[in-house]
Amino acid sequence: QTLEPCPNSPNCVSSQSRDPSHQIQPVRFSIASEKAWNTWKELIKAQRNLVTFDADRFHLKATFATPIFRFKDQVTCLLDQESRIIHVRSASNLGYWDLGVNRRRIEHLRSAFDQEIKIQHAH
Repeated sequence: QTLEPCPNSPNCVSSQSRDPSHQIQPVRFSIASEKAWNTWKELIKAQRNLVTFDADRFHLKATFATPIFRFKDQVTCLLDQESRIIHVRSASNLGYWDLGVNRRRIEHLRSAFDQEIKIQHAH
């Protein structure tokens, strides 16, 4: 499974991109895939400015509205059970440059995911 490629504009990041300006690390996990995926989905659903959310066992699509101008950003994720990673893509639907919003969103989600997994393992 692959994510849609990023456009040439600097308003997209993807863990499947080979272009350094768009490349971002996938989300890695060592727990059971189902537990990791459920944790990831719950984190996405809990985010402020979430407009739409749709997920199944391996794919996730979410739309976020930016805080000020309410521009729409699309987040797409794919669970790769075999490699124990979640591939991520975050892109602006409008505009040329996103001021780093999409990269920060994914890094924030990754950090929250790692923290949540640590908390779950502590119990």
